[in-house]
Amino acid sequence: MNRAEAVELLRTMVDIPSPSGEEARLAGYLADVMGRHGMTSQVDEAGNAIGEIDRGDGPHVLLLGHMDTVPGDLPVRVEDGRLYGRGTVDAKGPLATMICAATLATGFRGRIVVAGAVEEETPGSRGATAIRATRPEPDLVIVGEPSGWDCVVLGYKGRLDLDYRVERPPTHPSNPEPKASELVVAGWTALAAELGADASHASFDRPGATLTSIGGDIAAAEARFTVRTPPGFDDADLVRRLRARLPEGELTLVHSVPACRADRNNPAVRALTGAIRAEGARPRLKLKTGTSDMNTLSETWTAPMATYGPGDSRLDHAQDEHILLDDYFRGVSVLTRALNSLAEPGR
Repeated sequence: MNRAEAVELLRTMVDIPSPSGEEARLAGYLADVMGRHGMTSQVDEAGNAIGEIDRGDGPHVLLLGHMDTVPGDLPVRVEDGRLYGRGTVDAKGPLATMICAATLATGFRGRIVVAGAVEEETPGSRGATAIRATRPEPDLVIVGEPSGWDCVVLGYKGRLDLDYRVERPPTHPSNPEPKASELVVAGWTALAAELGADASHASFDRPGATLTSIGGDIAAAEARFTVRTPPGFDDADLVRRLRARLPEGELTLVHSVPACRADRNNPAVRALTGAIRAEGARPRLKLKTGTSDMNTLSETWTAPMATYGPGDSRLDHAQDEHILLDDYFRGVSVLTRALNSLAEPGR
């Protein structure tokens, strides 16, 4: 797969809209592309696009990216060496990088599985959950998310999604009795108080909350609270304490996944950082305050993991989402080197 083919792959992926739950067309396209480039490919029962290359005895490596995006189409165009469009960064760029690298890593000995997962952008990560449940645990996992071509992500905060719903008898706005809408807002205030004044999305070691959505009226109102949680955070204790503070209504735990953090010396991290050095850069290591499919897989799998992919994560979900094509090509080179290095003695 040369540079022109790599650009065509990514541009076509971005041209195909794939908001969460609507990935079928993209999955079919990727299965076809991977089949034409020497992989055994399929769309599995969950809707994930799967491609496999068996190059003899050696490690079983899973390259897992996601196909879905947040809603909202953006004009797709190439301008000044940048490809613009929804998903260029999050996370079709990293997934295209994985497909390219899997075909180019001819020095790798073992089995490579490339998976384009569905519904990563939704609570529950249905695609990664299905892969975890139905496929054998690999020897090594690289998750495709935008880290920057010269950076490896070691960990992510966890996620706790809560729905709070209140219903009250209809009444006049001037009635002094509390209204459903007011109680839901008070629930958000109670959550902030339980997390404490030092809660922050800026710190990996502290929880951070978001009022994801809110709606309703005097008689019925509901909100979604999302809490990004640090390692070791007790989700059940927070839910218990918050319920005790709420005077009425129903607080529902929608989904939770714990934080994850990889050993910086594990084989996945070493392969990627070594490849970045070989490309002439000093590798950077990050902990991120969002959540990815690395959290989902590491709930039950113990295989060495790391997250890697070209793209600036500050552009995730942005209206000017774009990827530098030179960074995309560097990402392909890094991941190809990393895979080939796994055949070297001592890896």
